[in-house]
Amino acid sequence: MIRRLDLRGQHLTSRDLRAVVPRADLDVEHALDTVRPICERVRTEGVPALVEFTEKFDGVTLDSVRVPAAALQKALDTLDPAVRAGLEESIRRARLVHTEQRRSDTTTQVVAGGTVTERWVPVDRVGLYVPGGRAVYPSSVVMNVVPAQEAGVRGIAVTSPAQKDNPAGFEGLPHPAILAACALLGVDEVYAIGGAQAVAMFAYGAKDADNTWICEPVDLVTGPGNIWVTAAKRLLRGVIGIDAEAGPTEIAVLADDSADADHVASDLISQAEHDPLAAAVLVTDSEELAAAVEVRVAARVAATRHTERVTTSLSGPQSAIVLVDDVDAGLAVVDAYAAEHLEIQTRNAPEVASRVRNAGAIFVGPYSPVSLGDYCAGSNHVLPTGGCACFSSGLSVQSFLRGIHVVTYDRAALEGVAGHVVALANAEDLPAHGEAVTARFE
Repeated sequence: MIRRLDLRGQHLTSRDLRAVVPRADLDVEHALDTVRPICERVRTEGVPALVEFTEKFDGVTLDSVRVPAAALQKALDTLDPAVRAGLEESIRRARLVHTEQRRSDTTTQVVAGGTVTERWVPVDRVGLYVPGGRAVYPSSVVMNVVPAQEAGVRGIAVTSPAQKDNPAGFEGLPHPAILAACALLGVDEVYAIGGAQAVAMFAYGAKDADNTWICEPVDLVTGPGNIWVTAAKRLLRGVIGIDAEAGPTEIAVLADDSADADHVASDLISQAEHDPLAAAVLVTDSEELAAAVEVRVAARVAATRHTERVTTSLSGPQSAIVLVDDVDAGLAVVDAYAAEHLEIQTRNAPEVASRVRNAGAIFVGPYSPVSLGDYCAGSNHVLPTGGCACFSSGLSVQSFLRGIHVVTYDRAALEGVAGHVVALANAEDLPAHGEAVTARFE
């Protein structure tokens, strides 16, 4: 079901490893041709285009693109108590972690009379995308909203695709669990729009046929989505800020012969459950563990609810068991892979984890599965995919802040450095830059 990739005895550079590690085939560039006219129609037509696309892609005819406040409260009132308790605990733990991420302003005295202050200012308004489709993600509401709130963002809007097969009373709205999570978090601006058209709605805003603003434009869009959402984020980056171009979810497990094969198998399947394109990769120096994991994967896949989806994921080119010579070689592989989620199930797991350079999030030891991070670890599950963890981070309070330098020099401080400014300005053939300084002392 899951292929093997044997790298033992090979001395591969990081560049070589990046070329051979498993990857999902996701052609975002090709998808741009599809989403471009969708986004343009939302820009020029507003709400009527949103209604048309929702009927075309989601099979739902909207009375309103915005979810009524009464529906949010109803969703919370009728939420399964166990699910509500789980969401409340998830919110509590996420707040504990994200509160600690707040940044403080810093002031540096460069010279007497000359200071530079870095102020951290939240963006004014954000649009948070919560996926729908194969699964329901109220947890993604938590992971997007909590850091935005802790950053101090004043305007928070959430959107999620309208569902045609919702429970009675919620027809044509996002799933009621998503609405309930919004209500728990105090977010009342919620839209029943998904796909590329949702990103365009946030980027350009949307007016109704009477030219009344229904959704104001935002400054930043965050949250994972399908390839069409990702393509729209790429297309509209610059009109809006984005967190990342999220691809299919991925898990990598670095394990030695001390790992429990059933734990590893269940963790690989847990991420394969998301999507047929989800990636599950085991990196190990133990052929015995690899064989045992294959046996346990086969048994668990046969018994799991989403057998077909999981089978497609695990048998695809994006998934593999990678055999390496030792844990050090395994570290080189997982750093080249730069997984969204990386589990370390080895002896001395904390020490091994401390040597990882590239990962969205690291889960250390046998009792820190990725699914804990999906819901209740306190960490954020909106993470970089497709190798982007080499240069980007998961969603955090920092994602919603901007650093602004505030420069304050008095006359003496400026006079003391004027000669250097003039010299550098002349070296760049920009003499007026220097004159802007010397003019103050003429």
